Amino acid sequence: MSLVIIRKNAPTAPWQQAFASQAPDLVVHAWPETGPLEEVDYVLCWAPGAGEIARYPNLKAVFSLGAGVDHLLSDDTIPLHLPIVRMVDKSITDGMVQYVVMAVLNHHRRIDEMRANQAAKIWQKLDLSNPQIGIMGMGGLGKASARALAAMGYRVRGWNRSGRPVEGLDVFGGAGGLKSFLAETDILISLLPHTEETIGILNRETFAALRQGAYVINAGRGEQLVEEDLLRALRSGQICGAMLDVFCKEPLAADHPFWGEERVTVTPHIASWVDPAAGTAHVLRAIEAIKHCEIPEGQVDRTAGY
Repeated sequence: MSLVIIRKNAPTAPWQQAFASQAPDLVVHAWPETGPLEEVDYVLCWAPGAGEIARYPNLKAVFSLGAGVDHLLSDDTIPLHLPIVRMVDKSITDGMVQYVVMAVLNHHRRIDEMRANQAAKIWQKLDLSNPQIGIMGMGGLGKASARALAAMGYRVRGWNRSGRPVEGLDVFGGAGGLKSFLAETDILISLLPHTEETIGILNRETFAALRQGAYVINAGRGEQLVEEDLLRALRSGQICGAMLDVFCKEPLAADHPFWGEERVTVTPHIASWVDPAAGTAHVLRAIEAIKHCEIPEGQVDRTAGY
């Protein structure tokens, strides 16, 4: 049994070490080394490139190195029968919750303004009225973030495509509920999955529907944000600022206007991460499930897109 790790822009050594420790009998290759293609049973990857997965004729499953799977679902050469399994790991959730809480606190507690006041030697107590927070995306990351913020005393509401309820949280659903959800939102957080329906959802109509001077946090997918619409909303004052962790093209180009926009905080796609040891354990559990003809945790519904 063999597995190929494809991680073109980051080290694979921590993952190889984790597999060697937890599954010493598993043959693990780091791309571009693959061994005989017909002997590869599993691929663990991030952005392998169109057509790469189809090169392995006897695959039993392909695993994403992250919670996102759009880098695989966009490749129509991957056989439809092949299970795609996203990463499920507590470190992903913990990292995202920490990022969201940090972004909310940084804005709500007006840290940037206080640092500017410090530089100017200004002693000024700023208004810290409690904002209404709205989270788009009520999957595992969205629910965990909502609970963490609510535990800190924030007023939190959620929105998802289906309107599926979440215990202890007001959830709005579908296009019909979106306008009502946005109308009372001061801080908008997007943790949506990447689907055809969510591409471009953070646009001028969405920004216009928010409360005047709202703040935007996007840690979902870069393609969900219409970047020029955000810049216009910032210039008009409809949006007061944003913290962005994901972008349409990464890394962000040196001449991108976000670099010079003081109301935008850019972070380099670091909101959450996967611990290699825990991620390896997840992959090995999934392999065992597949060997026993069971559905592994994290298997993607390819129709829904997540």
